[in-house]
Amino acid sequence: MLATEGVNLPRGALENIAPFIVDPEDTLSEPDDQGLRTLKSGAVRRIRTDAGDMVVAVVRMHGVGGVQWGHNERISSIWRSVADPTVGRGTERTLASVRPWMGVDDDGREICLAALESTVADRRALIMNAEDAADALKRRDRVRPYDLEEDLVLNGQQDPGMYVPQQVRLEQNPEKDENGNPLYPDAYWGWMAVRGNNRTQKRQSIFRLTSGEVLAGVPAEKLERDGNEVICDPRDWLPEFSAVLNREYAETADDELDPTSGSRARRAAAISVVDAHLVIGTPTPQRLYRIVQMNNRRDHVHPPLEFDALDRSRALGRSVLGMYVAQGAMDEKTAEVLSGIAPIRELPQATPDMTVSELRDLRSMLLLQELFPVDPRKRLLLRRALSENPPSQLKASEINQRARTWSALASESYPMPWNPRVGQVFSTRAREGIVLSGRRLPELLAAADTDDAAFDELVSYRAAHWLASFGIIEADRGSLDGQEAIADTGERVRRSRRTVMNCLQALRHEKSREAAAGLLKSLAAAMDDGDRRPWRVSSSGKELLGREMTPLWFDSEFPKDTGTRPRKAAAPSVPLPTAATPPTLTTATLLPTTTSVPAPAPPLGSVATAPVQAAPAVVAPALTPEALVDLIETRVQELHAASGRLGDLLGELAERSRAASVAHPIPRQRADTAVRLLNQTLSRLRKLPELMEDLTEPE
Repeated sequence: MLATEGVNLPRGALENIAPFIVDPEDTLSEPDDQGLRTLKSGAVRRIRTDAGDMVVAVVRMHGVGGVQWGHNERISSIWRSVADPTVGRGTERTLASVRPWMGVDDDGREICLAALESTVADRRALIMNAEDAADALKRRDRVRPYDLEEDLVLNGQQDPGMYVPQQVRLEQNPEKDENGNPLYPDAYWGWMAVRGNNRTQKRQSIFRLTSGEVLAGVPAEKLERDGNEVICDPRDWLPEFSAVLNREYAETADDELDPTSGSRARRAAAISVVDAHLVIGTPTPQRLYRIVQMNNRRDHVHPPLEFDALDRSRALGRSVLGMYVAQGAMDEKTAEVLSGIAPIRELPQATPDMTVSELRDLRSMLLLQELFPVDPRKRLLLRRALSENPPSQLKASEINQRARTWSALASESYPMPWNPRVGQVFSTRAREGIVLSGRRLPELLAAADTDDAAFDELVSYRAAHWLASFGIIEADRGSLDGQEAIADTGERVRRSRRTVMNCLQALRHEKSREAAAGLLKSLAAAMDDGDRRPWRVSSSGKELLGREMTPLWFDSEFPKDTGTRPRKAAAPSVPLPTAATPPTLTTATLLPTTTSVPAPAPPLGSVATAPVQAAPAVVAPALTPEALVDLIETRVQELHAASGRLGDLLGELAERSRAASVAHPIPRQRADTAVRLLNQTLSRLRKLPELMEDLTEPE
């Protein structure tokens, strides 16, 4: 196999997988003049991805083969990322970085081959990583609409998995026996499931083995041997294990196949041999990790199968970064750090004096500018990776997808991830790219009290993530259910429903400026002090030491009802659209004009027959409570009718524009103004039902 064109596999990786390959003669050619055998043309595939190319061998593999991969992106959020500057301070569930495999050739020169390598502390950590990956995949698999294990028993495996070789080396020397010989190897080869992690786990479950055992050794008792020995070499344990299964199969009847509780050997018959794709070569082995991940992403991200929102957003972001590297728009080291597989201090921009908060900020701001670039070439690559519309036609949903991607990747630098919808704070103007001042975080924080530009940059691009990382704010859930918190007195209090944008607007309120600047400084200080709870701040921005910041405190100090009412525009007439003069849409077109206070309306639920007109902005103070109730009923009916009329107007505008061959009748600036006003209106409307319930007599 190693003589095949394009194959540059370490011999150790080939020796590890060889025992699992069934009928290898079917895949190899006859020996040539020098006695070398290569893979037949039908057994070799060359695959191209946005990150680079790779060579794959198509083989028949023993069903127990393969290892579940902790670096599978569907479960990436269970691990602490090395992109968090606090990793290494006794934290748990940290997955080691994956590097290209480096070896030495016959001439003593260092070479890079088509394999990966990583390092763990000891053999126990190696096995625990495999078990953690298995547990996480089981939880993800619960969303599947059918039982995968039962389906494999009944129908076998229909689609091949893909496996990449990885060597895991132990930092600590293995234990020794009484004669001074090591009990275990100090390095392990495994073929990691890039595609087919769930299938690998379910197959091994049917065989009653685990990925940790396939990787690090099978206990003697599972081979029906005596003693506590662990057999590590698959050339030793796999033939014995197969013999055990064959005996079990011969001792059970054909009619004993029960998909859930039948004989192990009978249940495993349909997956005793499976098709597999083995990654055996690449012209760019230094990018192998990114290449194999890119190949798997499209299966799960387009459409998103079995990914949750966090892992899906991270996978999309890594696709963008991988494409940047492959096209020469980003260097490999920067992409590794931004992808979360290398420490932030490895960035060229990182300096030794940077604190935890500044390191996190450095990575977050780099991610932001890569996902909202101004460079036309990067815009094109980004559009290809995310299947977006052209920049000029970028929709709000696509802006939000980028924002979620940025937020999800940024959260890797923090102890716990947050809902990536926290990052949805950008308008469609972000389609033109985001340009930052380039000032370091300490400088921005120091100037935030008096420098408007510094303060706005902190609030716009830092505040949401910082607050979310400490659980002070969260993405709007769409309802009040579950949005409760514990008050200082200990009782459960229902919080006001508010969006992340509303929280940021509260920070920007002029009366809260000093307190908001102090809050940002307090959050940064808490990060630098071991991610402790941040302290509250006074109205002047001074930290109140010992008094922890809470969501209820934030809602109280930066309340929801801040800001000013938008001014109402005049109501010009709207000309019919023509091909020469596109129709325009103004705020006045969408909203009814004001008039005098109408007479009391009929009760709620009746049908209004007269034309509906809007209320004045100010209610006469002389109205009695009874008259105010009547007026409220009138306004509700008017609002209901006006919203229906607005939909009719938009529909009529669309029809008349088509007739006049005008594709986009609403200018962008006017549309942004109208949509912003509609969103503000919706924000106000959401709290009205609860206010009305508070004033309503009980049932």
